[in-house]
Amino acid sequence: MSAPIVDDDVARWRSDTPGCLKRHHLNNAGAALPPRLVTDAVQAHLALEAEIGGYEAAAATRAPIDAAYRALAALIRAQSRNIAVASSATAAYAQALASFDFARDDVILTTSADYLSNRLMFEALAARSGVRVVEAAELPAGGVDPASVRALIASERPRLVALTWIPTFSGMVQRAADVGAECAAAGVPYLIDACQAVGQVDVDVNELRCDFMAATARKFLRGPRGIGFLYVSDAALARGAHPLLVDMRGANWPAPGRYDLYDGARRFEQWEQPIALVLGMAAAARYAMDAGVARTAARAHMLAGDARARLGAIPGIRALDRGEQLSAIATFECAGIEAAALVRALRERGVNVSAQGRDENLVALQRVGAQSLLRVSPHYYTDASDLGAAEDALRQSVAPG
Repeated sequence: MSAPIVDDDVARWRSDTPGCLKRHHLNNAGAALPPRLVTDAVQAHLALEAEIGGYEAAAATRAPIDAAYRALAALIRAQSRNIAVASSATAAYAQALASFDFARDDVILTTSADYLSNRLMFEALAARSGVRVVEAAELPAGGVDPASVRALIASERPRLVALTWIPTFSGMVQRAADVGAECAAAGVPYLIDACQAVGQVDVDVNELRCDFMAATARKFLRGPRGIGFLYVSDAALARGAHPLLVDMRGANWPAPGRYDLYDGARRFEQWEQPIALVLGMAAAARYAMDAGVARTAARAHMLAGDARARLGAIPGIRALDRGEQLSAIATFECAGIEAAALVRALRERGVNVSAQGRDENLVALQRVGAQSLLRVSPHYYTDASDLGAAEDALRQSVAPG
């Protein structure tokens, strides 16, 4: 059983996070404030590259780089051979999609809560290859209905089932493990976008039973920007899964007309890597595990619930979140005010939040019946002063006159 979080824990996490001294940061669903340990890891390797050269610095840190893969694997209860580094969750997701030779009338079975970039990839595949995109039904409370997934697997025989675990535009947590059970029973490949989940919730890929899972460092994991990773299951590797345009990181070239894949998920990587960011991401993974992801998740979700209650009580503010389980992302519509304008107003008052407008995600906003939405995403290092500052700033920003 995890030890309860006490005030000393929060004080230590905030002390480790220099940004807490200057901002009330409630935009962890966009990019979290990194702990000092993360920025130190990045800066130390950049300094080493400047001192001895980039190739030479990579060679000198071979052991820490290998340890980075082990740390990422431990975070999601996998093995290092199942981890591939990517420049972002979107890039990782694209590499996973690129391992399928989609043909006309192949079905991608997904949900109504896709991340925008992922859905655009599906639309591009539909336009270029004739793929059909089918959405599973939702539960009455919100989120994908696993029974609908089961029925559509039987009727549509999809080539792939794809799920955004925690959507970026709502606080809903989808039933990823239940969908995984349906896919495993039917032998259908399963791809999860976990960009908002890794670092926010306790992840076990064995329970999820996914073939691929894409994640980023910059969000709830509290790592640097410009880096992420892809989990690839042993079953997918055994099938020979690899991206369409594999490079020399993923295969060798023994003779014209032939290439041999390397063992493990690194066949999904590009040869060129930002080593400093890889080491920073690993430092973030270790920090998250040291803090205890299960207990920090409970705190982050509690704080988001507090934000929904406090901010949703402000006249003109409507909380939008629905679902059987809610995450650390709280979303609101502000009557008569564009959310982007509120983001700017709150930023001037030292409060960081984010927004989504109709030009960014029209379909998703239509589904929740909003013109734009304000996204407030606390994390475990958030304290009462942050939520209080957000409430005060929002009241002032929406007050008449």
